[in-house]
Amino acid sequence: MSLPNCPKCSSEYTYEDGNLLVCPECGHEWSALAVEAEEEAGKVYRDSNGNVLQDGDTVVLIKDLKVKGSSSALKKGTKVKNIRLVEGDHDIDCKIDGFGAMKLKSEFVKKI
Repeated sequence: MSLPNCPKCSSEYTYEDGNLLVCPECGHEWSALAVEAEEEAGKVYRDSNGNVLQDGDTVVLIKDLKVKGSSSALKKGTKVKNIRLVEGDHDIDCKIDGFGAMKLKSEFVKKI
């Protein structure tokens, strides 16, 4: 049986420690049972606190984000309404007032 890569840093060097899987590179620990349940149910998107995200949720940015091609940045605390989850590196599609259409990573948001 091959162990899954780390969900945080994608390291292939994960190992089992009792009921947990551990990444030696970033120190992330997670439950092997939770990984199996997520794989059966399909892709599950989580925010920075581990809350499950769904289409239509409202989230808040947890840090300032630089925007390529713009002289300004998205500020921490910016509220983003009606998100749409998509496959890919940036897994949130949304519209931000004053910026327009944007793609965000779920690790930089927190669900309200």
